[in-house]
Amino acid sequence: QVQLVESGGGSVQPGGSLRLSCEASGNIRSIDYMRWYRQAPGKQRELVATISTDGSTTHEDSVKGRFTISRDNAKNTMYLQMNVLKPEDSAVYSCNADVVTMGDRYLDVWGQGTLVTVSS
Repeated sequence: QVQLVESGGGSVQPGGSLRLSCEASGNIRSIDYMRWYRQAPGKQRELVATISTDGSTTHEDSVKGRFTISRDNAKNTMYLQMNVLKPEDSAVYSCNADVVTMGDRYLDVWGQGTLVTVSS
């Protein structure tokens, strides 16, 4: 079994910063792509950023220059550094990973989500 656990969410004023973490644990051989998604109330879930095993990244246009995705493969952990936060960034942020288990099963794994609220 494989789990993803997010942490680092919270409340912050506009212009502030937060750093989200997503730690994978369990029966893991390797992790391919890792992603951050977010979903605001009444809106569809959207892909925020993606990172490959070798560190190649993509970021959604509205967060480019403000958010940075990264990962530490040795710790099976992914991060999202969020700077210059705006009220429209408020959402539940969830991590997602493509995991290969020790039994060579390929799993699409999701975390439970962490709430980010940006408000004055």
